[in-house]
Amino acid sequence: MNTSWESPRLFSKQARWRPVAACALLLALGACSRGFSAQSGRAEAPPPAGGSGDSGMLAAAAAQPATPAEAGTGRALPDFSQLVEHYGPAVVNVEVVEKAQSSGGVPGLAPNDPFYDFFRRFGIPTPDQGQQGRQAPVRGAGSGFIVNSDGYILTNTHVVANADEVTVRLTDRREFPAKVIGADERTDVAVIKINGTNLPIVKLGDPSRIRPGQWVLAIGSPFGFENSATAGIVSATARSVPGENYVPFIQTDVPVNPGNSGGPLFNMSGEVNGINSQIFSRTGGFMGVSFAIPIDVARNVEEQLIKTGHVVRGRIGVTIQDVNAQLAESFGLDRPRGALVSSVEKDGPAARAGVAPGDVILAVDGRPIDRYGELSSQIAGMRPGADVNLALWRSGKEQNLSVKVAELKEQPQNVAYRSKPKQPAGGQPSALGLTVRPLEPREKEQANTQGSLLVEEVSGPAQAAEIQPGDIILGINGKRVHSVKELQDAAHAAGKNVALLIQREDAQIFVPLRLP
Repeated sequence: MNTSWESPRLFSKQARWRPVAACALLLALGACSRGFSAQSGRAEAPPPAGGSGDSGMLAAAAAQPATPAEAGTGRALPDFSQLVEHYGPAVVNVEVVEKAQSSGGVPGLAPNDPFYDFFRRFGIPTPDQGQQGRQAPVRGAGSGFIVNSDGYILTNTHVVANADEVTVRLTDRREFPAKVIGADERTDVAVIKINGTNLPIVKLGDPSRIRPGQWVLAIGSPFGFENSATAGIVSATARSVPGENYVPFIQTDVPVNPGNSGGPLFNMSGEVNGINSQIFSRTGGFMGVSFAIPIDVARNVEEQLIKTGHVVRGRIGVTIQDVNAQLAESFGLDRPRGALVSSVEKDGPAARAGVAPGDVILAVDGRPIDRYGELSSQIAGMRPGADVNLALWRSGKEQNLSVKVAELKEQPQNVAYRSKPKQPAGGQPSALGLTVRPLEPREKEQANTQGSLLVEEVSGPAQAAEIQPGDIILGINGKRVHSVKELQDAAHAAGKNVALLIQREDAQIFVPLRLP
């Protein structure tokens, strides 16, 4: 069964919609995507409290005496009431309006609108279906929280992206027009501002101190229900998710749904440790896995957006991937750890320092790297021009290199064109399960590759490892190969576990193969 990552695009590929239910749900889909927010009745919230508070008081309130039933089991459940009462007023509802353009394919939605493809693929009638030419505004809703008593608010970029109007609603039902100060797509952090004074604020915590198993609380506007609180525990820290290399997410089992995006994740002391941003779902709704942006990452982005309007990040010019058990064994590591370098940018900072494909980066300035996402976030947070010390694993031993951090420039990616594979004409290294042939000079130029061997057929270990026809073989276990014979010889000498370096489209990746 397919699964989908839910954030700006909170829809499962296998979602099933009933005609009436679809309309009802679309009225509520807000924060994690552009939708039509529900204008349901709202329960009155308590009047706003002050921005500062006593963490000890909240922690003590969380550990209220157990009821007789709880005492019988020897367990006391946490009480979040004091926390919600104290900090709930600093959590806001964020409503956005985007003017939709008329479209011949889907009335009322422009082809580049996030909802356009959704309506088209699932065949759901648009809100102004049958009213050609009428431009209905697209409405969405999300959450945010006030971090400054003068009105600075943190939320998600996907909540306010492309918004023409942003309205912030407090728990006392006051409404303020908001201005988007800045938004950063890579971290999904945005800063908006309302004109106000003495506003209630949250207290920010230290996400490095949280541990799996600790209780946490989310407050937000799921499905438009403002100031709703949901609780759970931390499942993991520094979690990497597909397509997100700059945020070491906090994973929780806190119920997070459309509309929660941009809201705070509190610890038991009433401190905000993260911004709720994504869920992983098969249905488009909460399934026990949600992700929050650590607040230290968000604060760094916030400070830069307020000061300059954009975010400056460091880079060293490498493409990296995680190290699994098979790759660790292939490279002689004691256990899976570090970030495996699959390609190095020509003339980039890492290349000038001597970093090579096949190196495993184990630490940055003495801070261990357990998973590859930790390296991305650490380098991105460094000042361009700074020198960073990398601890590398190469050829079975550890060594150190100094790399000067450069600035990450936002540039469009160019995808190299490659013609379709021809009929098999090469040898087949039976140990790997690959049929390959030499690339012609014209093909190498079109593919923009330094490789020489094109995969035409796969079977056995290669098929199990999901090698694909059209992949280009670059090397085995850190050694480059340029001919069928070199590939065969390297495969025979590799042992039971092989780390095969391939080029697929414009990316280089190591793929582990377990040989029979």
